[in-house]
Amino acid sequence: MSQAVIIAGGLAVGLARSPPCLAQTEPEPSLNDYLPPSEPELTREEWRQWIEDARRRGKEVARERREHPELYVPVPEDPEIVATERVLNDESLQRGDIIATKKGMFIYQGRPDQPRREQDFVPIPPKAAR
Repeated sequence: MSQAVIIAGGLAVGLARSPPCLAQTEPEPSLNDYLPPSEPELTREEWRQWIEDARRRGKEVARERREHPELYVPVPEDPEIVATERVLNDESLQRGDIIATKKGMFIYQGRPDQPRREQDFVPIPPKAAR
């Protein structure tokens, strides 16, 4: 039993002599620790003014959107234009390739050494019904 007391006593002495934890000795972070070095810390009044300006701008935008909703309607993309652009920019097309679109079938007649044009896509006439 005396050994247990000696061990416990030695542990207590070792803990009493250990250096303080670094987290306990470092000061708490301030606002300056989070701001870029070139920006000075805002005063309380400057911060309140900044918040008030942001609220005012938000209300102005909301009012503008309510008064003129037509200005904020997203413009739908025309699928035919998107598909045409995709085909015109397709690097893998080679002369003789056939492309199927809503407007029918086309054969690519372009040349690899020239820029691609709409005229490079020649329509293939549909077969007569039997």
